[in-house]
Amino acid sequence: MEIQEILESLEGGKISSNTAKKMLSLYSIEKIQGLAQIDINRRKRRGIPEVIFAETKSLDEIKKILKITIEKTNSVMISRIKKEDYLKIISFCKRLKIKIKEGEKASSLLLFKKPIKTHGGVIGIITAGTSDIGVAEEARLMSEAMNCKCITSYDVGVAGIQRIFPVLKKMINKDVDCIIVAAGMEGALATLVSSLVDIPVIGLPTSVGYGYGEKGIASLASMLQSCSLGLSVVNIDNGIGAGAIAANIANRAVFKSQKSK
Repeated sequence: MEIQEILESLEGGKISSNTAKKMLSLYSIEKIQGLAQIDINRRKRRGIPEVIFAETKSLDEIKKILKITIEKTNSVMISRIKKEDYLKIISFCKRLKIKIKEGEKASSLLLFKKPIKTHGGVIGIITAGTSDIGVAEEARLMSEAMNCKCITSYDVGVAGIQRIFPVLKKMINKDVDCIIVAAGMEGALATLVSSLVDIPVIGLPTSVGYGYGEKGIASLASMLQSCSLGLSVVNIDNGIGAGAIAANIANRAVFKSQKSK
């Protein structure tokens, strides 16, 4: 059905508002000639903003996609920005009058026109070491883009296991809905955290490590084979994915809580 037919069918009572919304969502693809097709309604449909994966794109391609996306939506993420492009993208964003949120040691940016309200759930984010912070911050930016508040604590890995206990106590007291654990090397921290709390934990293996099981392979394998129930795992260095699923869980928990009142 064309848009006019959908609207007329809705007005005539032939279809419900939910059906009309679903059908209209099919018209939410924005094309950039010869380059990309942007799902501009993804946030409305799924709560997840558009994400530009910059690692394999030229600076000119990133600019074109960014310009069209931010015209149609309030926010967009740019992930895995190459070092030589980082400052150039920030400069370009300022010309578009977009607000920028950077992550500590992260090669990603959260860009938005209007402030993003934190009316969603609460997410705890933990790293085993300082080398894991960049990936964890990518998860934080995505979580905040999806209206969540984040409580972070970095460099609390099992090499000094006593550091994790006050962190978890604080997060439980803050009533976090989900915890992301970013860890490289053997990735043991995710299992430890999952064994101590009664909320969903997302293991985020990072490509920190060397020798046998290098580049995050050992961490991923360890998390996937964890004995602790309640631990879910995303791919190596997938901070974007970890943030998205954590925010979905946290926001769903808030929605259920508000609905029951």
